[in-house]
Amino acid sequence: MHRAESTPGSAPLRTPDLGAMLRWPNVPACYGWLGLDRRGRWRLRGETLTHAGLVAFLDRQYGCDRHGNHFVQNGPQRVYVELEYTPWVVRLGATGQLETHIGTAVDEIRGAAIDEHGNLLLEIPEGVALLCDHDLAALHDCLQLANGMPADDASVLAAMGAGNGEPSALTFSWRGRRLPVRSLREADVARHYGFVAAPRPDDAEERR
Repeated sequence: MHRAESTPGSAPLRTPDLGAMLRWPNVPACYGWLGLDRRGRWRLRGETLTHAGLVAFLDRQYGCDRHGNHFVQNGPQRVYVELEYTPWVVRLGATGQLETHIGTAVDEIRGAAIDEHGNLLLEIPEGVALLCDHDLAALHDCLQLANGMPADDASVLAAMGAGNGEPSALTFSWRGRRLPVRSLREADVARHYGFVAAPRPDDAEERR
């Protein structure tokens, strides 16, 4: 898998093997078939995919273009992905290590945010990721106040209710660092982080 260059301070663009696409440039892209849900599961026309080989292929070919549209490269065809929430989902692996939905280890967290529903968003090198709801309780102790004390219910509720994009009173403690936690509304997350939740031809294929 090759990586394209990115602008300073931005997440690296993930570009799968595009050799086939370059040889057959006129193969139309596909929209509305493939999705990624809030728990990092692939869905085909709404049905969760469980075939290990197919899931591994989708994981391996997952990428993003410079406009924030995410896709899977299927030979010469680009299959755009509809995101139920964020383009990445992180969860605790069997060893307690955070990993992305495609199985790569999360070695760095650059920032965090919380939405009005209590969802925790983590900024990783690949982009913004939603922490799987199954693991919220396990990482609850990572939410702290600026002084290092555990976050109380009132502070968490205040951060959830603000939704102004500004740092809240919460921090996310990770590997000896305390990162400020922004307060965001779910409806603003895609715009704030610069990704497209539901790619369409006008926003993707025709702009390539």
